[in-house]
Amino acid sequence: MASKGLTQTSSLIQISANITESAANTFTVEQIDLQLNPLDREVFVVQAVDLDLFPPTLLSDTQTVSALSLSSTRRTTIGGIDAPNVVAAKRIVTQAVESVGAVTNEYVATDSPASNLDYIAIVATNDVFLNIEGTLNTTAMAANARVYGYRARADAAIYAALVQSEALSA
Repeated sequence: MASKGLTQTSSLIQISANITESAANTFTVEQIDLQLNPLDREVFVVQAVDLDLFPPTLLSDTQTVSALSLSSTRRTTIGGIDAPNVVAAKRIVTQAVESVGAVTNEYVATDSPASNLDYIAIVATNDVFLNIEGTLNTTAMAANARVYGYRARADAAIYAALVQSEALSA
């Protein structure tokens, strides 16, 4: 069901992507083209996001991290859901202590909110970005993502506000 000011123009779309760090512990961005038509004020209404982040390296006496986010604009850091342009985020932290054991904690902003929201984000620009970075890992981190949503046409005022909001949140 489209929200007020939006006219749904497609059925449910699933967009899948993957990302691997360009080198271990290096912030890397993958641009995902939504193929929107700005002349028709087309937007992408995100209904759910599924992030599949691979775990960090298990190293004795070391805390390792793998972190991932999906954002509506290009970022220079992973960011969290406290940032206006981050749609979803996930982080896995592993702490290993020699001869004692290891603990792994997963921090995730619920991939899909547990409610009946019409959407979790509206993307008015043509791309979304998958961001990944590891900390103290011996190999490059990798992840998969799936974004669920639909295309919609926005009225002129809403489209202008959405584009400006995305531009300002970069």
